[in-house]
Amino acid sequence: MYEVFAEETRWDKLLGITFAYDLNRHFLKNSYLDLILLSEALHEKKIAMIAEEIHQQKKRLILIAGPSSSGKTTFARRLCIQLRVTGLKPLYLGTDDYFKEREETPLGPDGEKDFESLGAVDIELFTRQMNDLLEGKKVDLPEFDFIHGTKVYGKRLTTLESGQPIVIEGIHGLNPKLTEAIPDEEKYRIFISPLTQLNIDGYNRISTTDARMLRRMVRDNRTRGNNAAMTIRSWPKVRAGEDVNINPYNSEADAFFNSHCIYELAVLKKYAKPLLMEITQDMPEYPEAQRMLEFLEFFVEMPDDTLIPNNSIMREFIGGSVLV
Repeated sequence: MYEVFAEETRWDKLLGITFAYDLNRHFLKNSYLDLILLSEALHEKKIAMIAEEIHQQKKRLILIAGPSSSGKTTFARRLCIQLRVTGLKPLYLGTDDYFKEREETPLGPDGEKDFESLGAVDIELFTRQMNDLLEGKKVDLPEFDFIHGTKVYGKRLTTLESGQPIVIEGIHGLNPKLTEAIPDEEKYRIFISPLTQLNIDGYNRISTTDARMLRRMVRDNRTRGNNAAMTIRSWPKVRAGEDVNINPYNSEADAFFNSHCIYELAVLKKYAKPLLMEITQDMPEYPEAQRMLEFLEFFVEMPDDTLIPNNSIMREFIGGSVLV
């Protein structure tokens, strides 16, 4: 974790940005295209380095995990592209397809079905199929039907070639219990999270958790129709789940990818501010909405976000991605 923060500090110095003022200056002077391109190039370089390490170490099972709104799906697909550049042909999978049948899902402390816990995953099926794939056997991979709460078979009969890797994205990827029956020498674990070293001023740093909540707010409104109040209301439960299911296992990672985009708050402001302003004084989420609105006032809105590449992690949240 220390190394990741140190790397982000070096990147910020390379970009010439330490404080919110430095970032705002680029937008006020309309000189932010280079900022976007440099930020995206640093991401691409890091992904390529991870792909090359996987290739050199001949790893077959690449496990990607991270907290909510880290950009796991975009990262996983970009990693697959970089692995193909090295000559590999990765198979991309998500652990969501290995959910247990809806009636078998365990209940949480609140009495509701807990889809975030490892107990919601059919570990026995997952382990058997991963080992069969690594051994070159033909496997009938499931697709989970979220409407009916059941796994569907017969759509993805798959056999791996010799040396072909599997890229798996899911919140439990680094939990040793998920893959304890799979040989360790086959595994390469990646933890992904947005960690910023950007500061408001010399005394106040920016919370990574706030930035992630804004990402989730914008994405869930666009893809699920959720309003800002719903995101704020559910956020404590999301964070509590991360502390149980994700964060305790980040030390298992072989690599850490920082998905923070130096310009992202200037982009998210455009989409999040109108959503936050819909929360009225009579709603319990109003104080938190006002805090976030005050926070966003430290940033100048990006004048033109069409300049953001369509494979950027930010596109997973604001839309326009060619990968998600």
